[in-house]
Amino acid sequence: MKNMLLVLTALLSVSCACGIYTFSPSALGGIKTIAIPVFKNQTTEYGLEELITQELTQAFVEDNTLKILPEHQADAIFIGTVTSYSREGYTYDVNEQVEEYIVRIGLEVKLENSKSGKIIWEEKNLSDYGLYSSLEETETDGKSEAVKKLVDEILNRTVKGW
Repeated sequence: MKNMLLVLTALLSVSCACGIYTFSPSALGGIKTIAIPVFKNQTTEYGLEELITQELTQAFVEDNTLKILPEHQADAIFIGTVTSYSREGYTYDVNEQVEEYIVRIGLEVKLENSKSGKIIWEEKNLSDYGLYSSLEETETDGKSEAVKKLVDEILNRTVKGW
């Protein structure tokens, strides 16, 4: 009976510990606030910089690890540029008609400490893609998928340190 109580207590402790882990901003070296100014756009795809900036801002708001502030008040600032955008056929049917398209987006992104100027992390070649069916979807669907993947990557690198 005593052993059973000990095992039960140990199991309860382990199962409770699983739900306690959270990522603390202290692992970011004191960074608690960020600014996300509109990315620059070196492509001919109009509005892509605004879409990425809006989605990135929304992701950080939902994550709630870091608070978003104006540049002059934030501990760190994202500096980003859309460097490439392409859309091309990805899969074809027997008549060589496009069934699926692929949208590729490339970014250059860095997170810089606004006080020291030190680069917290930087990626000069961050890219991802989105696929969409030529019959059922539009280029906007492929673009949205690629942006979501890029935003997830930026969020994870920032708050999870990967």
